[in-house]
Amino acid sequence: MPFTISSQLIQHQVEQALTEDIGSGDVTAVLLPENKQITATVISRQSAVIAGCDWFAEVFRQLDPSIRINWHCADGDRLEEEQILCELQGLVRPVVTGERTALNFLQTLSGTATTTRHYVDRIAGTDAQVLDTRKTLPGLRLAQKYAVSCGGGSNHRIGLYDMVLIKENHIIAAGSILNAVKTARRLSPKLEIEVEVENLEQLDEALQAGVERILLDNMSLRALRQAVTLNSGRAKLEASGGITFDNIRSVAETGVDFISVGALTKDVQAVDLSMRIKED
Repeated sequence: MPFTISSQLIQHQVEQALTEDIGSGDVTAVLLPENKQITATVISRQSAVIAGCDWFAEVFRQLDPSIRINWHCADGDRLEEEQILCELQGLVRPVVTGERTALNFLQTLSGTATTTRHYVDRIAGTDAQVLDTRKTLPGLRLAQKYAVSCGGGSNHRIGLYDMVLIKENHIIAAGSILNAVKTARRLSPKLEIEVEVENLEQLDEALQAGVERILLDNMSLRALRQAVTLNSGRAKLEASGGITFDNIRSVAETGVDFISVGALTKDVQAVDLSMRIKED
């Protein structure tokens, strides 16, 4: 299930987006009759997984709370091509002013959810989980991680504060994996610790340090299988680096617990959505 996003965060993100788009005023919308009532329909031009309904609705709430939205779907639902997502009724000016910003949120977050669902479906039947990363659009991290959960994926750490992830440069600076882990346990005793390793020797060192989770970076399928055997269930194993839609199934079948995929949030391909207006 998607994790909860605060209404305050959604309000803030929408406010910023509207300010960016409207600026000193919508000089085209004022050409339209001020009191004209219209109905608008949002349609998906492709099959997809929907995410971002609250952001879409918040755009029109901020512009004109009297605009009514009738949803035919909810976040996490699969959409078919030419499916109606929702219908809006209200004054034409705020509807056309908010159209692009509202669709930007909806199509971007739905793009993340849709990509995630493709990857999740690809490894169906295995025990591995698809994870997101911190490779997110600036300012939209929580929104994108929410969209990942709508698509059936799982969230890795949210930021630099909620989990210790000791990577190559940390290990070099600390002197060794053991030194870095010892310091992490002293400074952040309540947080889960994950260590990135690049070979089986480093994996053994991380296991000796007793960490809860180990990231296997850019390892071959053969090395991943060897890592799973060597680990023998002692730590949770995460495969990362070079993961594609074509190879993720093979990676999952090695027996790793998690597979992190930067493409879920980094290589966003927005879903093709369209809004069409008709007079009431």
